[in-house]
Amino acid sequence: MTSNLLPEGNLESLIKKSEINRVLVLQWRDLEDPDSGGSELHSHKIAEIWATHGVEVCFRTSAVKREKKIIQRSGYTSVRSSGRFSVFVAAPIDILTSRLGKFDAVVETWNGMPFMTPLITRGPNIAFLHHQHGPLWDLALPKPFAMTGRFFERKVAPFFYKRTPIVTLSESSREEISSVLGLNSKNIHVVEPGIDESFKFSTNKSQDPLVVVAGRLSPYKQIENVVSAVEKVRSSIPNAKLEIIGNGPHEANIRTFINSLRDKSWISMKGHLPEEDLIDAYQRAWVVTSSSRSEGWGMTLTEAARCGTASIASSIPGHMNSVAHGTSGFLFKDNEEYVSHLLSLLSSRDIAINIGQAAHNWSSRFTWQKAATESFRLLASTKQS
Repeated sequence: MTSNLLPEGNLESLIKKSEINRVLVLQWRDLEDPDSGGSELHSHKIAEIWATHGVEVCFRTSAVKREKKIIQRSGYTSVRSSGRFSVFVAAPIDILTSRLGKFDAVVETWNGMPFMTPLITRGPNIAFLHHQHGPLWDLALPKPFAMTGRFFERKVAPFFYKRTPIVTLSESSREEISSVLGLNSKNIHVVEPGIDESFKFSTNKSQDPLVVVAGRLSPYKQIENVVSAVEKVRSSIPNAKLEIIGNGPHEANIRTFINSLRDKSWISMKGHLPEEDLIDAYQRAWVVTSSSRSEGWGMTLTEAARCGTASIASSIPGHMNSVAHGTSGFLFKDNEEYVSHLLSLLSSRDIAINIGQAAHNWSSRFTWQKAATESFRLLASTKQS
C-alpha cells in the first residue's frame, strides 16, 4: 500500500533508494505473441527503460507457439510457457515455489483475468490495469464463460486488490475502473504512456484524402464501422481512401465485409507493417481513426499525432485523453458525428495539415522515460521502510 506522498527523485535515484533491483512481471501474453497489442507494448517499453538503468527484469507469460521458451530482449528476460489459461495458475505457482528465483518486487499486468498477486506476494507490488473489460468478455468467450469472467473481474477480484496500487493510462480510464470495479480512485494512479522518438513530424500528405486505422484486428475495434463511415464520406469526397493496418482474429470477417461492398477499390488491407512503413502511413494520412468499443489509451492516435496527423476516435474512456477534442482531432458519440468530423478533415489538405501540426505540438508531453520513471516511483512507494 502506498503512503500519501510518493518518493521524490529521478529514476536512477528511485532505484538506488528503494533497493529494488530485481522485478518480476506477470503478463498474459509476450510481446512476440501474434495476439499481443498495446498492453504488451506498454510493459515492454517500461521494462526496457528500467533495464537500461540496471534493474534486472523478468517477464513470465504464456507460451508463444513455435518459439523459444526463454529469450533475452532489450535487456530483460522473458520466460514464456504454459497455455493461454493455465498460465494464470502456473505463474503464481512459480512465485510461490521461487522457481524463477527471488525478486524484490512484482508487477502484474491485469488484462481481464488477474493473476491474484495480492494473495501470493507480500513485498513491493503494483498492477498495470489499462481498462475494465466488461463489454469485451462477450466478444472473446462463449456466453457462459463470458458471464463468469465478467463476474470475477467485477465482483471477486477487486476485493483482493483494494490495497494494491493500480497504474492506468488515462484519467477517464481511472474514473471507469473506480466506478465499475469499485476500487478506491485514490489508489489508482494515472501514468500516461509515451511515444517513441522514431515517430517524426511530416507534412507530406498523400495526394488523395487518406484515412488510416491501425492496430490489432479484433471484434471490439469495430473496423467494419470505420469502413462504413468512410464509404458514406465518399459520396461527398469520392477520392477518399482507407488503409487498414494490422492483423488479428477478426481479419477474415473484415475481409468478408469489404468483399460485400459494391466498390472496394478504395480500401487497402496492409497487414502488419514494420515500424518505418507504419510511420510512413501515419505521415501520409490526413486522418488516423479508431471506432473501438473499449481502450485504456489510444496509442495509434498519439503516435499519429507525433507524426503530424489528426485523429478522429470514438468517445470512450482512454480515447478521451489520447485525443484533445478540437486540438489534436475530434471525438464522436455516434456515426452521424463520425461522418461529420471525417468530412471536415478530409475536405481540405490545409485543414488536415494545420490540425496535424497542433496535434504534433500537443503530443510532445508523452515520453516513455517519464512513463517508466512514474511507474517505478509508485512501485518504490510500496517498499516498506
